[in-house]
Amino acid sequence: MAVTLEQSARARLITPEGRERPIPVALRYAASDPLAVQVAFPPEVSLDGAEVTWVFARRLLEEGLDAPAGTGDVHVWPCGRARTVLEFHAPHGLALVQFDRGALRRFLMRTYAVVAAEGEEVGLDLDRGLTELLGGV
Repeated sequence: MAVTLEQSARARLITPEGRERPIPVALRYAASDPLAVQVAFPPEVSLDGAEVTWVFARRLLEEGLDAPAGTGDVHVWPCGRARTVLEFHAPHGLALVQFDRGALRRFLMRTYAVVAAEGEEVGLDLDRGLTELLGGV
């Protein structure tokens, strides 16, 4: 059975006017997808009223805690000493979300307790090998 982590976190959505709106989010990690983390936003903050989940590299989150990181749809950077900003780019707009850095770091450490950084590729190689051995069954 694959291990899945979920951690609730409080975040602050930064509005276009520069105001902060507190929102609850879920931080998720699945051992079956060891290279990725997920940030799930509740339906009440999405444009279409459905939960929105962003999936991006666990390494991006780690790098962004200490220095600006990201070149694609997700950017992460430290904001002062205690906060981290996640910037999400979508076809219909941009979202800036601030988190307490400590909450993100605790979540990240919990993910590494499930699958160590060195074990990410080993797990993927094992999955590929089993798929080949079993013929995709």
